[in-house]
Amino acid sequence: MSGAIIVSPLERIGEMAARHGCRQMISLMAAGHDFARPGMIDRHLVLRMNDIAFAGAGDLVAPERAHVDQIIDFARQWAGDGPLLVHCWLGVSRSPAAAMIAALAIAPDIDEDALAKALRAASPSATPNKRLVALGDEALQRGGRLAAAVKAIGRGRECRLNAPFRLDLDDLAIVRLRHR
Repeated sequence: MSGAIIVSPLERIGEMAARHGCRQMISLMAAGHDFARPGMIDRHLVLRMNDIAFAGAGDLVAPERAHVDQIIDFARQWAGDGPLLVHCWLGVSRSPAAAMIAALAIAPDIDEDALAKALRAASPSATPNKRLVALGDEALQRGGRLAAAVKAIGRGRECRLNAPFRLDLDDLAIVRLRHR
């Protein structure tokens, strides 16, 4: 395993793709939020959902297991030809959750607590979407450990726009010996 995941708000995806040499991107945006894909992105997954932690109502689309399955499949097919770029509107809730799911999909020996702490260190304002985290925990058969690790780091500080961050997967390759 090698690589990194860049988490970004929408308004900085072009800059982050160019700066970090990203060729693949996951976008988690609400329906109707159109955006331009950076030209250097060769492979792109667009998931339409709102940043909500409940089942959805009216026009709101909740994160669903199908979304998580697509994140997992996309991450497992990541070519490693540069960091994976993951973004949502602000880069605070949906994309940090998706980045954690992607990291565990491609590197299952990463310790959930170490991943959550690395996320918090990289982004004091990140507050991963609880519904995505719970669905990812279930899909990846983490036995509640991912959800518990995210709960342990708590809610992030008040959101600051323009705060992309990087998760280096090589630094997180911590074998989960205590869980085996």
